[in-house]
Amino acid sequence: MVQNPVLLVGGSGVIGVQTAQLLRARYPNLPLLIGARNLDKAKEVAQQLGNAEALCIDLNAEDLGVGERAISAVAVFFMDERMTTLRYALSRRVPYVSISSGIQEMSLEVASYLHARDAAPVVLGTEWLVGATTLPVLHLAKTFKRITDITVGALVDEQDISGPTTHADLDRLAKIHPAALARRDGVFYWRLGDGPAPKFRAIDGIEIDAAPFSAYDVAGLAAATNAPNIHFNLATAVTSSRRRGEPASTEIIIELRGIDHQGQPRQTRHAVFHPEGQRKVTGSGVAMLIERILGLEGEPVPEPGLYFPHQLIDTQRYLDRLGEVGGELLELQP
Repeated sequence: MVQNPVLLVGGSGVIGVQTAQLLRARYPNLPLLIGARNLDKAKEVAQQLGNAEALCIDLNAEDLGVGERAISAVAVFFMDERMTTLRYALSRRVPYVSISSGIQEMSLEVASYLHARDAAPVVLGTEWLVGATTLPVLHLAKTFKRITDITVGALVDEQDISGPTTHADLDRLAKIHPAALARRDGVFYWRLGDGPAPKFRAIDGIEIDAAPFSAYDVAGLAAATNAPNIHFNLATAVTSSRRRGEPASTEIIIELRGIDHQGQPRQTRHAVFHPEGQRKVTGSGVAMLIERILGLEGEPVPEPGLYFPHQLIDTQRYLDRLGEVGGELLELQP
């Protein structure tokens, strides 16, 4: 039983609220501390959740405004350029999860971690929608003996309600990442946008212009699978569901090529889909990380270390939980 509250920094935002709601539904007795710069908004969220308190976060203070109060974990839902939240978690020796730093900003978190490697688990959670590509890829990879090509395409609907923090993250990452990390023939390289523009083929078959995107997923999947060719593309346009007259959804297309366990060529195409957009998928990923680092499901808590989400969450459990929040993994024709 976790006695001290989980501190959700940015917990009054769209993804923070979604995460808090999922945690509250699954763990009614888990105390939550909703940290926000707008105290009134945090109080409103805390009151709606129950067994939660509000806190005005001060990123200029080394204690974040928490004081001496004990907490059990820290989750951050926006880019903390000061790294105050991570230093705070490491100083308190409690687990930490972040979901907004880009791959070229990873060094800020890695540097902070390296100065306190024995303090607590630190999760670099900025895989696309917090594991929504890596975990399904690793699940599907079980049907391959060897994977040679991984191509991921993510589609963000222009009407997807994701909140100003998410939009600010994407704008920032687009500006600081003019080149996107990829792997070709086993060699990592930076896609500079000077080649043919990639295409995203949606669930309904419509092709959309996309752009190379630098995601943690490329580095993580390369380490996990050693696939020599890995590319990640991002498109912003109308999703298949909205073309049918339904609400905006989120679509992630996963295409794999390689050799199956009988030594034959194998090619698959799947879609991670949620009819309500990205917020429930992201919130579910963060909630699963929090339960994992606190051992809420009865598993041993992870040792202090630096982790990606796909190193902590079981792939089948992830897909089961995705289904519980209304998402699904669809098999498509290659």
